[in-house]
Amino acid sequence: MRAALVVAALFLALAAWPLLVGDVFYQRVGALVLLAAISASAWNLIGGYAGQVSVGHAVYFGAGAYASLMVYNQLGWPPIAGAPLGIAVSLLLATVTGLPTFRLRGHYFSMATIATTELVRLLVTNWELLGAAVGLMGPAVPRSVADLQFNDPRIYYWIFLGVLALLLGLTWAMQRGRMGYYLRAINGSDRAARSLGVPVRRFKLYALLLSATFTSLAGTLYGVMVGFADPDSVLGVLVSVKMVIIAALGGAGTLFGPLIGAVILVPLEEATNAAFGGSGTGITYVVYGAVILLIARFRPGGLAELGHALARRVRRAP
Repeated sequence: MRAALVVAALFLALAAWPLLVGDVFYQRVGALVLLAAISASAWNLIGGYAGQVSVGHAVYFGAGAYASLMVYNQLGWPPIAGAPLGIAVSLLLATVTGLPTFRLRGHYFSMATIATTELVRLLVTNWELLGAAVGLMGPAVPRSVADLQFNDPRIYYWIFLGVLALLLGLTWAMQRGRMGYYLRAINGSDRAARSLGVPVRRFKLYALLLSATFTSLAGTLYGVMVGFADPDSVLGVLVSVKMVIIAALGGAGTLFGPLIGAVILVPLEEATNAAFGGSGTGITYVVYGAVILLIARFRPGGLAELGHALARRVRRAP
């Protein structure tokens, strides 16, 4: 009961935060934090709980972003209507990637995710239907409320917060159920889990499909808010790396770890971009590399593990 009250208070504070900040820039950064938290929490389902490190989740993010803008350009529909198409494509790609590689051991899954993402990126770069290297644009002006084109970033913030709450609720239910126990067993040891009767390949695939679904939805929300997608911005390797780093920084395999990581990394990235000029420059890679080194050296379990350790120390203190 106490934990439920704490979580409810946390989300009420998050919902009220844009009302306390008058600067539009900070409101938009808040929306980007929640969008990154959705992506990283989706990655956490397969990378954190199941221990299957994907370095190619950008392919699902890009599928959602391109689907939202393609239905607008080709059919004139609101971009959000592309969400089912993006999810369907993501599920197909996840199945094609997961079924063969989950039969193998080691890092074959990670290698397959990188290869799949690069192949899709090259295909999209040369496909005129998807705008090739130029990319696709969304509605220049809102035609109706269904286009979800708002000048107020707080509306996007609250939409993203609702999606994040849904994802975290499903993750909480999953980790307390049989699937959560199975995934933790798989994360510990494939062979040991299999010897105990766990259908390893099937539950790895379940986790990947669920992860791909919400990553694609995050890509659709990105396409709706930004109104633009090109191969580098939604299918580049930096998109995948960012999800991994955010989850690892906050604590992979924990419920709120990705949210903690997003709250720290996204404002840091925006600050460095503002200080040194432009996103996607070399300084972004320097920041990500420094975060990876610090996590690996001092706190492999992320900040969530550090918080648990500090809480235990406080409880033991006289």
